[in-house]
This record gives sequence, structure tokens and C-alpha cells, in this order.
Amino acid sequence: MLIGLGLGPGNPELLTLRAVRLLHEADKVFVPGRIAYELVKPYRDATVLEFPMTDDESRIRECIQKNAAVIASSANDGVAVFGILGDPNFFSTFTRLCEVITEKYPNIEIRTEPGISSITAFASAANISLSNGFIVSDGGIPEARILLKVRRPKERAMELKKEGYREFILVERMFFPDMKVYRNGEIPEKSDYLSVMYARR
Repeated sequence: MLIGLGLGPGNPELLTLRAVRLLHEADKVFVPGRIAYELVKPYRDATVLEFPMTDDESRIRECIQKNAAVIASSANDGVAVFGILGDPNFFSTFTRLCEVITEKYPNIEIRTEPGISSITAFASAANISLSNGFIVSDGGIPEARILLKVRRPKERAMELKKEGYREFILVERMFFPDMKVYRNGEIPEKSDYLSVMYARR
């Protein structure tokens, strides 16, 4: 198994309790650089893998394939943790790494554990409220929307379809024992106050 583990924005006190536990329990821990290494060092020794900061797509792909092979050797027979700054599902190297592992090593189960994202950390550092909604982009045109507190998800999905959205995922009471995940045709009429909907064009 491979676990993508969010390590937060860089302050060691912003690691989650779950992150610390998984670092202790893993058979092998990998990180993409020195900052991540320093974050996990108090809990586990980690192997630093090179992920170059470059626009050379062929070099990036080569490094990802090489690192995927290294990680797969541990994830095949045990639990490998890949610790990454921020959150593993949010503009992350881990996403590209998973594409290669899924293609070349389809028997390896992959899951992620959230960390404090740069967006929530930014709001605290800047001492501002983001309560009125916002758009996040890495420079490209956003292709997805995330809606909070969706009480009538099916109705909302129908409205979004008129705007060109086609893929919908609703997570209700996430990380509670009774968490539910609904996809596309399963979207219910009503949902709990603690619900988040993802819509993608």
C-alpha cells in the first residue's frame, strides 16, 4: 500500500496526530525534499527522492518513473508513506506519481491522508476570512468547483449541468464513522449540513 500523507504548510507543529501515527507505523517513508525530511525526522528516518523543479517535461517524467519504481519496491509488500508539504491531493507531485504507479504497478493500493493545505494556512497567516467563497488556480482555467454545506445536492447538480458540469461527487460527514461518498447518478435529494460537493466540467 502507498499512502500520500499531507505534512502541512511547513511548521512542525502543524502536523496532524494522524500524520505522526502513520509515520510511526509505516514500513518505509519517502519525502520529496529537505523541508519535508526535516518535518518527519523527529518521528521517522525517511528516504529523500529527487523531484526537480523544472519546465523540462521529459526530465520530470523520467524522475517520476524512477521514483515510482523505488516506492513500488516497498509498497508491494508493506506500507509505504510518501510525505508531502501541504495536502497530497491539492496541486501536488503525489498526483502525478500516482498516475505512473497506477499504470505500471496496478496491484498497489493507493490512498491519501489530508494535511493542512496552503489555502487554509494562508487565511490564518494573513488573518483574513474566506467565508464568501473564492477561486483557486495554479494559473490555468479552473475546471472544477467545490461547494460546501450542500443541503439539496441533486437539485444543485442539475443546476450545474446547465453550466457544463458533468462529474459530481458528494461527501457527507467526511471522516466521521458514518461518512458516505456519492458519485454522479447516486447523488441524493437531501444531504447532511456537513456535506461537500465536487463538480467538474
